[in-house]
Amino acid sequence: MSELDPNQIEGVNRGGPARGGFPWIRASFFVIVLGVVALPFTPQGKRLAQKIERSLKPVPVVQQVDEDDILRQAEARLREEYEQELADLRKAAEEARKQAAAAKESGEPEVLPRIDEHSATTGGDVTRLRSGIRFKTQVKVEKGELASKERVDDDSYVAEYTLSVKVPEPSRTLDQLEKVNPNLGKLLPGLDEMLGSAEVSRWFYQLYENKTERLKRDSTKLAELLTKHNFYDCETILNMSHPQTKRRVFLMQAEMDVVSDGSDGDRLATMPDSIVNSTHYQPFTSYGWKKQTKTPNPMVAGWEKRIGNANRELADPATTAERKAWLKERIKYLKRGIEDMTYRSYLIAEYDPFVVIPVNLLTASGDVFAPKVGDYAVVVHGKDLYPAIVGDGGPTFKVGEASLRMAKQINSKASPYSRPVSDLTVTYVVFPGSRDEKKGPPNYEKWRIKCGELINEIGGLGEGVELFEWEDLLPQKELPVEEAPEGGVIEGE
Repeated sequence: MSELDPNQIEGVNRGGPARGGFPWIRASFFVIVLGVVALPFTPQGKRLAQKIERSLKPVPVVQQVDEDDILRQAEARLREEYEQELADLRKAAEEARKQAAAAKESGEPEVLPRIDEHSATTGGDVTRLRSGIRFKTQVKVEKGELASKERVDDDSYVAEYTLSVKVPEPSRTLDQLEKVNPNLGKLLPGLDEMLGSAEVSRWFYQLYENKTERLKRDSTKLAELLTKHNFYDCETILNMSHPQTKRRVFLMQAEMDVVSDGSDGDRLATMPDSIVNSTHYQPFTSYGWKKQTKTPNPMVAGWEKRIGNANRELADPATTAERKAWLKERIKYLKRGIEDMTYRSYLIAEYDPFVVIPVNLLTASGDVFAPKVGDYAVVVHGKDLYPAIVGDGGPTFKVGEASLRMAKQINSKASPYSRPVSDLTVTYVVFPGSRDEKKGPPNYEKWRIKCGELINEIGGLGEGVELFEWEDLLPQKELPVEEAPEGGVIEGE
C-alpha cells in the first residue's frame, strides 16, 4: 500500500469518484481462467485459481472508507501481485496441457490423490490500515463436529478483536519542550522559570480520555477509527503562572490542522459561488460581533437557496415522511443561521489569524487556565511568533488547529485539505482571561501590541526576537458605519 501524505487532513475528500482502473484486473483474471480449459484438472492449478479468487474478494477492514479509497487500495494491492500470479497461472496451464496430452495418449484416466482429512491450517497476516494502525489478523482453525451442530454453536465461528493503544506522557520540562522546538527557550526565556511550578492541565488527560472513549465506541462497530496521527496529536498541555506578575499561561504543543470557516459582509461583501453554495462551509466562528453596516452577508444567498430547494422537496409527493421531518428541521436551522448572519459578523479563516481550542475548554467553568473565545494567543513555530486570538471551538477529541491564514503563513502549501505542520512542533501560548470586554472586527496591529504586552508579563521576548506583523489582505474600501438592527442571536457567547 502506498504511503499516505502526512500533511493531508483525514476525512476530507478532494474530488469525485474515480473511474476505471480496478475492474480490468478482475476481468483479466476471468478471461485467463476461462481460456485455460485444462487447468482445473491439476491440484496445482486448483490451488492457484483459489488463491486468485480469494485475492479478488473484498478485504475486510475494521473501518469504513469511501468507495474511491477502496478501489485505490485494492488496485494498488493487486497490481503488484497480478503479474506474478499471471506468470504462475501460465506456467501451471502449460504443465496441465502436457499432462492432459500425456493422459490422452496413454488412454488411462487421470487419478486424483486421495484426501482423508481437512487440510485447512491456522494462519494470519499483518497489514497497515488506512488510519495508520498496524492490524494483526489470525484465523485459528480447529477440528470440530458435524456442520449441523457447529452452525448452531455460538463459539464455533467467532471473532475476537483487540485494539492496543498506549496513552502518552506529557512533556513537563523545558528540555522536553525543546525536543520539538529547540528555539523555544531563546524565543521566550521566561518559560524556564515558569516551568518549575507548572502543572499538567487536566485537559491533557481529558483529551486522551475522549480519544480512547471514541476508539472504544467505534471499534465495537468496526467503524472508521481515529487515525494514529490524530490520536497522538498533542505533546503536552501545561498550566503555568509567572511568579512575579502572576500572569497565567495555557501552553499546548501539538500539530496544526486547518479551519476554513467564517464570513463577514461588512469586510468581504462577495465570496466565490463554490463557497456560497457549499453545504459544508460554515459561515460562523465562535468569535463574533455586532454588524456595523447593512451590507448583507454573502453567505445568506446560498442559505436562502437551500431553503428554497428544501421547500420544493417537501412539496414533492414522492418525498418520504422521514425525509420531510429532516427537511423541516433543516429549514429551521437555516433560518436561524440567516438571522445570525443578518445581525452578526464573524472572523474569516482565509484572512484572519486565529487558533481553535476544543469547545469543552471554551465552555468550562471553574478552571482559571482554560482559554475562552477572544483570549489572546501567540503561536510559536520554528523561530517565528505569530500573534492571534482564540477564534473558534473544535472537537473535544483532537487539538492543534488554526485558521487558513495562519496555516498558509507557516506553510504556503497549506489548504483546507493539507495541514501546514504534520509533526508536534507547534507551541500554542494562550493567555487566559486576556480577552477584551467588547468584541469587534479584527485589528491586527492591536492584537500584536496586546500580545507583546502579555509576553512582557511572562519574561519578555528573547534578544532580537519580534512578533510577526500581519498584513490586512482584505479588499480595502470606504464603508459608511451604520447601526445594524437590534437583536439577533450571539454566536459563541
